[in-house]
Amino acid sequence: MKKIGVVLSGCGVRDGSEIHEAVSALLAIDQAGCEAVCMAPNVDFAVTDHLAMRETGERRNVLVESARIARGNIRDIKEVRATDLDAVVFPGGFGAAKNLCDFAVKGSAASVNPEVSRLLKEMVAAKKPIGVICIAPAMLAAALGKELAPTITIGNDAGTAAEINKTGAIHQECPVTEFVVDKKNKIVSTPAYMLAERISQVQQGIEKCVKEVIKLI
Repeated sequence: MKKIGVVLSGCGVRDGSEIHEAVSALLAIDQAGCEAVCMAPNVDFAVTDHLAMRETGERRNVLVESARIARGNIRDIKEVRATDLDAVVFPGGFGAAKNLCDFAVKGSAASVNPEVSRLLKEMVAAKKPIGVICIAPAMLAAALGKELAPTITIGNDAGTAAEINKTGAIHQECPVTEFVVDKKNKIVSTPAYMLAERISQVQQGIEKCVKEVIKLI
């Protein structure tokens, strides 16, 4: 059974993984007959109240919060190597731009969590596919833009696309239920909630993205 890594960044759109996107990815992986290997960095983050939509001043742990989505079946990303996986997928949510990297604050000058960057580079070196969803392509651009000049999408947001292009990556516009494939680098991306107005649109795009990632294995 093929093993697909799923890198989570917390639990909740404003400060972690977007839950609809994460669940859609996990479901698509399972429906394709593959095994999802959930992981997250063991770091703390600033909590956002998802009712009031403002920071609370509280801090929580990314790995602990991500375990909510993974139903406890999750690993510290520092323990995972590319040799353990056949492919890896990154759901979006602001956690991808705040907890896996600091693109939300620094844009094209962002730095990436060292363990996330390490795993991405291991996957590239092993020529194993990577799927990035919603804002997660910006994190990938920060990690690999200069090295690979990958073609990726976050949909059609001009400001975000401009910052992505500054990293050396190449942004390509894409409809919400479709995906962009960089065959040379084995990278697949889909806009999800960067564009979606309905959960069904998210699910359609992510299912296609995951299927394409698996095809590239």
